[in-house]
Amino acid sequence: QVQLVESGGGFVQAGGSLRLSCAASGLTFSASAMAWFRQAPGKEREFVAGISWSGGNTHIADSVKGRFTISRDNARNTVYLQMTSLKPGDTAVYYCAANTNFGKLVRGEVEDWGQGTQVTVSS
Repeated sequence: QVQLVESGGGFVQAGGSLRLSCAASGLTFSASAMAWFRQAPGKEREFVAGISWSGGNTHIADSVKGRFTISRDNARNTVYLQMTSLKPGDTAVYYCAANTNFGKLVRGEVEDWGQGTQVTVSS
């Protein structure tokens, strides 16, 4: 059974930083593309950032480009989302996601979801 467990969310002031982590189990992590999505209240879930199985390819949404970075550690079965210069508009539940196909994942075709972690940015 695939488990994706997010951590690192919390409350931060605008301009601050947070690093989210997603620990994966029950899948061949080194063969899985991974991504982060987010969902703000009253809005649809949206893609934030994705990374290929090797880490060689990444794709970042325009809304967070230059502020967020995605990375992975295949030895630890963990994917990270480093968030800097946070804005109130970044407030959302952040979800970890997996798909063996990187292209499908960044288009929103997700095979496995985590439970999410709340990020709240105050002005």
